[in-house]
Amino acid sequence: MCLRSRFRFVTAAVVAFLTAAGTRPGWAQKADTTTLPRVLIITTGGTIAGVQPKPGTLGDYRAGALGAKELLAAVPVISDYARIETEAFAAVASTMITPAQWIALARRIDDALRAQPDLAGVVVTHGTDRLEETAFFLYLTVRSEKPVVVVGAQRPATGISPDGPINLLAAVRTAASPRSVGKGVMVVMDDRLISAREARKYYPRAGGFDGGEMGMLGVMSASGPEYFFAPVRRRGPASEFDPTALTTLPDVDLVFAYPGGTGRQYDTLPAGVVVSSTGFTCAETGSYQHLARSGVVVVTAFPSGEHVAAQRVRRDSVGASAGGGGRESCPDLVSSGLYTAPWVPSVAVQHLTPQKARILLMLALTKTRDPREVQRYFDTY
Repeated sequence: MCLRSRFRFVTAAVVAFLTAAGTRPGWAQKADTTTLPRVLIITTGGTIAGVQPKPGTLGDYRAGALGAKELLAAVPVISDYARIETEAFAAVASTMITPAQWIALARRIDDALRAQPDLAGVVVTHGTDRLEETAFFLYLTVRSEKPVVVVGAQRPATGISPDGPINLLAAVRTAASPRSVGKGVMVVMDDRLISAREARKYYPRAGGFDGGEMGMLGVMSASGPEYFFAPVRRRGPASEFDPTALTTLPDVDLVFAYPGGTGRQYDTLPAGVVVSSTGFTCAETGSYQHLARSGVVVVTAFPSGEHVAAQRVRRDSVGASAGGGGRESCPDLVSSGLYTAPWVPSVAVQHLTPQKARILLMLALTKTRDPREVQRYFDTY
């Protein structure tokens, strides 16, 4: 018997066996979608919805050009895992996302999860440049234990080997899974399930998102999301930050300390400032001491987001961040009264990048201007 005849014989035998057993071949079965979990996909634009002038190239593209219908068409198998509903929130590159849109997006997600008890979870498609910031804001403000997953892509939808379709499928499967309840807002990229508190974009290509030393909660496997860790910081229903009570966010600046730096000067003082710093020059120390005495809440964060326990503000006193030299090193500043000690009265960050520290400070300042109480928020969230 020739190879082709053997193949036909085996195929016919398999079909006959399945028919006799009262079943149909798997490729002929139609899934019962009525029992699948419901997932809401909210689109905001970004590379995942990007289109190139010349598809299939490595060239430029326009972010946010595709809608949810086109994104889902690239992943037809997604309907095997969830009943999908979609909603367009924005169609922009993520660099255009504003704090006002953070508030509006958090409200919309919070409302949807509260008003629809049978909704399993929410997926937000987003550009990667500001994805980690939006995800962290949602982590702090969406007051539900149901999964909220933020997902993006590093290659446009029309590019060579786009990563958007597989990322979107993983995000939907994560949002639809009961295993994801209570894990907080997550970023799902490249089969990694990453806590939004720790998710970072390390480099702008596929595989560029990671959770650092403590942010990866699990992985996407063939059987669905597999979790090995869970976040313990305050979030979800326990959050003190209610998006429905927010109308705007306080003005908080983000600056860097650097060799030869003199600190930041303002015509109009912000409510707070986050300084990315490994230590201050004498001039920087004097500048931020002056801001702190003027009522500006100063937060110091290590550039890599590492936790520096020695910088923590004590509840019974104003703490200190690492400064430059001592008083003897800064005689001009001491004589002018701009320098009072080799430290800056500041709130210290516990393992957050400066960008995320700014977001938490913005929310904390909607509650208090007391640095000791602000420190409590940084110790808790």
